[in-house]
Amino acid sequence: MSAELIHALEQIEKDKGISKEILIDAIEAALITAYRRNFGSAMNVEVYIDRLTGDVRVFALKHIVETVKDPSTELSLEQAKQFGAEFEVGDIVEVEVTPRKFGRIAAQTAKQVVMQRIREAERGIIYEEFSNKEDDIVSGVITRFERKNVIVDLGRAEAILPPSEQIPGEVYNIHDRIKAYVLNVKKTNKNPQIFISRTHPGLVKRLLELEVPEIHDGTVEIKTIAREPGSRTKIAIYSKNENVDPVGACVGQKGGRIRAIVEELRGEMIDVIKWSSNPEEYIASSLSPAKVIRVDVDEENKVARVIVPDFQLSLAIGKEGQNARLAAKLTGWKIDIKSESQLRAQIEQELLNYNSEASGNEAGNETGFEPESLFIDNADPSAEEESENLDSENNEE
Repeated sequence: MSAELIHALEQIEKDKGISKEILIDAIEAALITAYRRNFGSAMNVEVYIDRLTGDVRVFALKHIVETVKDPSTELSLEQAKQFGAEFEVGDIVEVEVTPRKFGRIAAQTAKQVVMQRIREAERGIIYEEFSNKEDDIVSGVITRFERKNVIVDLGRAEAILPPSEQIPGEVYNIHDRIKAYVLNVKKTNKNPQIFISRTHPGLVKRLLELEVPEIHDGTVEIKTIAREPGSRTKIAIYSKNENVDPVGACVGQKGGRIRAIVEELRGEMIDVIKWSSNPEEYIASSLSPAKVIRVDVDEENKVARVIVPDFQLSLAIGKEGQNARLAAKLTGWKIDIKSESQLRAQIEQELLNYNSEASGNEAGNETGFEPESLFIDNADPSAEEESENLDSENNEE
């Protein structure tokens, strides 16, 4: 060991950001283990490295006793006086026991410790770097496949794209560059594990934030996102500035902004919806591109009945119910969609059922049930009297 070691540690501190003092402490601890393994496991020792010269010295810690029973750990008072007159029985004396050949062991140990600490520090730096990127987007190159996982090189680390986070039908090839959403980063005994996603709604959100300046600066806010990866996404947005059209800002001139995101998502359709605090307006917009005639809401049960033109019904529901499903997910409402013809048929059927029941009651109602009760809830006495007077007049005639 020499001043070269100290210089090397100072350079590592500068290049890697690992404290020289932390490295020296680690080397000293490792040298204690090395000494015990090679020269005396029972001895209690301390190792000191000179911070300027790099010289290594080993000291045995010995108790001062009246009668020495174990020379490896004990020292008589008379022997202790050689190191200073102030010692008394019960004190501990440091006795140098540095072996002549300890320098070679020290050099090998120092190298191993430094390399280990560098690896640990680099793993820690990588972990910190990517844990700070959770809920953000990273870009990388596909390098290989392990089972069904796609391994992506992010530069300083590798990320795992598991099957559950891959877009259905999307094809991945080696050397392809992809963008993905960082789900989480886990510490391990080796390198940190970085899990990424191509299906998370957060991927669309971050792509929009990067592509649309009005979202990035907070003028336009993304309220909610409903996504079926690889197929369709609905995004509800709101403008804090009444002079800024949120939909226009996201779509961009000639659709340029939204087109860039669609291309990154390999053709996934994106519907940009204007968010509204009015449930009727919001639900109607959520079914875009379908046109809506009317929305009736039951706020207590969060149920909405939507009426659309006959020719818009299939568009409102969507292929395999996707448009309606995404609208319900986006708004948080249960949505029942009917065409004008379906509503008309339903009303006619309800009237027919009512008329049938009313006719049956008039023909032979032994319970005294009056058809007027179908229209009058909690009828008051005056209403009943008027009905009786009308019946009397009819009988007299």
